[in-house]
Amino acid sequence: MSYQEILSKQHYKVSNHSAVQVCRWTKKSLINEGNCYKEQFYGIKSHGCCQMSPCIICQNKCLHCWRPIEESNIQIGKWDKPEEIIEKAILNHKKMLSGFKGNERVDIKKWKESQNPSQFAISLIGEPTLYPYLGEMIGILRKKKISSFVVTNGLTPKILEKLNKKKQLPTQLYLSLNSSNKEDYEKWHRSTEKKAWDKLMKTISIFPELKTRKVIRLTLVRGENMEKVEEYSKLIEKSKTDFVEVKGFMSVGYARKRFGYEKMPDMGEVREFAKRMLNFLPKYKILDEHEFSRVVLIGRNKKDMKIKESEI
Repeated sequence: MSYQEILSKQHYKVSNHSAVQVCRWTKKSLINEGNCYKEQFYGIKSHGCCQMSPCIICQNKCLHCWRPIEESNIQIGKWDKPEEIIEKAILNHKKMLSGFKGNERVDIKKWKESQNPSQFAISLIGEPTLYPYLGEMIGILRKKKISSFVVTNGLTPKILEKLNKKKQLPTQLYLSLNSSNKEDYEKWHRSTEKKAWDKLMKTISIFPELKTRKVIRLTLVRGENMEKVEEYSKLIEKSKTDFVEVKGFMSVGYARKRFGYEKMPDMGEVREFAKRMLNFLPKYKILDEHEFSRVVLIGRNKKDMKIKESEI
C-alpha cells in the first residue's frame, strides 16, 4: 500500500503530494461544542480553518509524531502549482464538510462560512517548506484575505530567509522545538537531513529577522524531554520569538507505538514547566492556556495575541 493510500484510509484527501483533512476542532465548532486553542489565543475562526499541507514528506521521523512517518518514503516528480493546490484543498475541504449541512446540531451560519475558509493551517503533515512554491501559495492566500499558519521543523533556514526577503512569510510562523541539545535531537528526531541540528540552530539565529508573527512550540513528553528547562529557555531567548506554546504530548495515532498514555503530561505538569521557563525568560509571561488541549501560551504582551487584519 502506498503512502498516499495509507493517508486516504485515515480520511485524508490526498492530491499527488498535498493533502487536506478536517480538524476535530472545525467539527466541534460547527456544532458549538468548543473551539481550537488557536481561536482562543490568536482570534482565527475554528469553523473557517482549512487544515492542509502542500508537501506530505518530511526529513524527520520524530518519536512523538502521530502521523504514519514509518511509511513516508516516497518520491515526488512534478510539483503541482500553488493555485491548483489551494483550489483542490478548498474543494476537498467542502466535500468533507458537505454532510454536516443536514445535521440538526450544526450552526448553519457557521457551516456556510466554513465553505469559504478564512484560515489555512499549513501544518497537517510533512514539511511545508519543502514545497518549492510555498511563497507563491502564501501570496495567493494573502490576496484572498485568508490568513496562513505554517509549521516548520526548522531545517530549511535558507528557504525562510528567501520567504522573508520576498515578503512571502505566512501570517504566523511556527517552529517545532522538542529537543534542547544536539545529542537529544538526534535521538528524538531521527532526521535524514545532514547537519540537521546545525540547520535548526541557524533557523533559531535568523528567527529575530523574520518579519512576521513567530511561535515556538514545545511538545512535552513525560520522562523524555521535560528536564532541561534552562537549555530550552536559552534557545527561546536567542530566537526572540513572539510566543511560546508549551504543549503536552498526546498518545494518538502512530505515536502510540512509541509512547503510551503514561507519557502524556497532565495540565498541571505543563503549567509547572511553563512557570519554570519564566525563571530564565524575564521578558516573557504566561498569557493564556487551553486546558483541553493541555497548552500554555507564553509571550511578552497579551495585547499582541490577536491577529490584526493588517497582518493577514
